[in-house]
Amino acid sequence: MSVPRIRRSALTAACLVLATAGALALPATAANAAPADGPLLSYVVNTKANHGQTQKAEREIRAAGGTVVASYERIGVVIAHSADPGFAATLRASKAIDSVGASRTAGILAADVEDTVQEAAVPAAVPADGSEPLWANQWDMRQIGVDRAHRTTLGSRSVVVGVLDAGVDATHEDLAANVDPALSASCLGGSPDTSWQSWQPTSSDHGTHVAGTIAAAKNGKGIEGIAPGVRLAAVKVVDDGGFIYPEYAICGFVWAAEHHFQVTNNSYYVDPWMFNCADDPDQAAISEAVRRAVDYSRRNGVLNVAAAGNENIDLAHKTVDVSSPDDTTPVERPINENCLDLPAELPGVVAVSSVGFKGDKSYYSSYGLNKVAVAAPGGDARYQLPDTPDRNGRVLSTVRGNKYAYMQGTSMAAPHAAGVAALLASTHPWAGPDQLRALLLKQADAHACPTGVYNPGGTGAFTATCEGPDANNGFYGTGVVSAAKAADWWRN
Repeated sequence: MSVPRIRRSALTAACLVLATAGALALPATAANAAPADGPLLSYVVNTKANHGQTQKAEREIRAAGGTVVASYERIGVVIAHSADPGFAATLRASKAIDSVGASRTAGILAADVEDTVQEAAVPAAVPADGSEPLWANQWDMRQIGVDRAHRTTLGSRSVVVGVLDAGVDATHEDLAANVDPALSASCLGGSPDTSWQSWQPTSSDHGTHVAGTIAAAKNGKGIEGIAPGVRLAAVKVVDDGGFIYPEYAICGFVWAAEHHFQVTNNSYYVDPWMFNCADDPDQAAISEAVRRAVDYSRRNGVLNVAAAGNENIDLAHKTVDVSSPDDTTPVERPINENCLDLPAELPGVVAVSSVGFKGDKSYYSSYGLNKVAVAAPGGDARYQLPDTPDRNGRVLSTVRGNKYAYMQGTSMAAPHAAGVAALLASTHPWAGPDQLRALLLKQADAHACPTGVYNPGGTGAFTATCEGPDANNGFYGTGVVSAAKAADWWRN
């Protein structure tokens, strides 16, 4: 992959790809505690389910020369650091521990930064019809009926959407009123930091862009989001290298659960493996730890929405992975159905594919029958150009410094689905995550598979085969999300 270690794709910089490598700088206390005979690595340690097992695991981690970074007894996961190459093998011999896995293949180092973005200029005057200054270029919002939805509701302030991403610029004039600092935190390192500066974006516009799609205010400043009446929580899970290591994501899901979010948006896959395979002990432990965190959030009322990926891969028929591990040197390896894209392929998670202006699958979007739940606008600047003033096929949203910019990817599709889910949560305050997921899938506008092999551009570079009927297929799931239907759902 390669769009932020946030949902990467091999697109150009104009398509807003993050091309980075590196990781988080380690606190001195942890560095001093670790042996010096190997690279300092982070580990997920999954304990038995019995009460008190995490404390026992912590003692064994320390006895093995490791450092405990965070301990989540409610899901039986401990995050640890060690530079001992035999650390995992030592702990796997313990009767208190289910599984142990290194959460990265590179040592914990300083990080690089992302590429620049393609900015959009804001008109000097508000349009005479009272719409947002950049509304004419928001083809994506009109495609899913946001203008019609807003005649009924802007969303409820009681609904909180967690943006698990690279941080959100809470000073942006289109976001400041909706970002709730009391519910925001940084999870870099594996444990929450609630200081304001910790969850602000440092090198990436990605989270700020996602946030604007979900809930940019209707205030005459620039754009409008799908649910401008809801609150946003910024949960920083992306380091300055663009990586989302398992311990970051685990912390983010637990934070969402314990702070009663209704929805989270996850426009990324968990690094360093694009797919975590059950026959590899490290990857199996990662999958189990992330699954426990996701399940915990779901049991505590959270619907998790995730990007399906930008690699044009059929998730229902996986064969090979050529891009993992992405934090050191990728190697080609065979994969199968037991190798999971995290968190998109976990139970209960809404995996979202991308469509362009014409409503067809974006050339880059991954797909898969019974893998993709719904589709949403993510942009396609190569084959589906809109009839907007700017003719830009990407998605316009907020970026740092009171600016606006275009990005494309399933990273942009997922927050459209999350925004529609927020409207549904607003009109159905009784709905738990399973009911909310069912409502989201039911309100989508069905989209049939294309006839024959899908071949955008006719070059054969992005061919794909769609399986399934109109009501549920590999390209679009149950269909393209509809904000208009979500807002009026209570009337049906």
